[in-house]
Amino acid sequence: MSTCTLSIVIPVYRSAPILPKLVGAVAAEMHAEGLSDSFELILVNDCSPDNSWHVIRELAKSNGFVKGITLRRNVGQHNAIMAGLHHATGEYVVLMDDDLQHPPSAIADIVKALADGYDVCYTNYLNRQHAAWKKLGSWFNDRMATLLLGKPKGLYLSSFKGLRREIVEEIVQYDGPYTYIDGLILDVTRSITTVDIEHQARFEGESNYTFTRLLSLWMKMATSFSVFPLRLATYAGFGLAALSLVMIFVVIVQKMMFPELPRGWASTIATILFIGGIQTLCIGLVGEYLGRTYLKLNRKRQFVIGSTTWKKRG
Repeated sequence: MSTCTLSIVIPVYRSAPILPKLVGAVAAEMHAEGLSDSFELILVNDCSPDNSWHVIRELAKSNGFVKGITLRRNVGQHNAIMAGLHHATGEYVVLMDDDLQHPPSAIADIVKALADGYDVCYTNYLNRQHAAWKKLGSWFNDRMATLLLGKPKGLYLSSFKGLRREIVEEIVQYDGPYTYIDGLILDVTRSITTVDIEHQARFEGESNYTFTRLLSLWMKMATSFSVFPLRLATYAGFGLAALSLVMIFVVIVQKMMFPELPRGWASTIATILFIGGIQTLCIGLVGEYLGRTYLKLNRKRQFVIGSTTWKKRG
């Protein structure tokens, strides 16, 4: 497989109108940096319901640096990125979104940071152009990543980042069905730096990330790269057991001191519901881990490629 200096991997979903402008902006920046003949732009169509794949194929015909991949089913942003990483050949690999909120002008700064010796370079948004609920969700994911993954404090896990070839080769060895790119990065290296960028307004349409997808992302992070939730369930079990012993002692003392004291129906029901809820939560956590283990043992695929814009070697 031939190699190049830079690979840019972009997952695509519902972005057909944006793609021509995105490709043009990237091409202009690469020309300005003298990389016109040594970069590739890999567009991964995540089974988008619009005509994104048709647009990608047309762009590949008119731009030799464009490589298109289409997946047979929608697998989500992180798994789609993994499909692109498996085909990236660059010494440096940059990951970015398809909505032009990530300025292509920042790619050069990311590559420079990697060339200086860092394994990974994240971008730090100076003025985030996101809805309030998404900022809140990102804040929550950031705190959980610090707790569950040991993420350095102050590091924002943005989707616009760059990786050295060695890190990519480590990441693509992961074959689990539930991919979380940032978890894989933090599992491989701590040689990480950041560059500041101006976050742009979305060129067209609305974000494809919903609250449900953010929740799914958190579950991937929590149950695929950390056993902390299981330990938390264990601690909760010990805590409830200790509380139960204390309550038994209190009940016995009350009965001995005040034999006429009537038993409280409301407090009894509240206690039962509380303990039942904790037990259900703990069982659900264990089930989540077992389910993911089961799917991995049965070799559930991260992605299935439908076709590419280039001919594969037989």
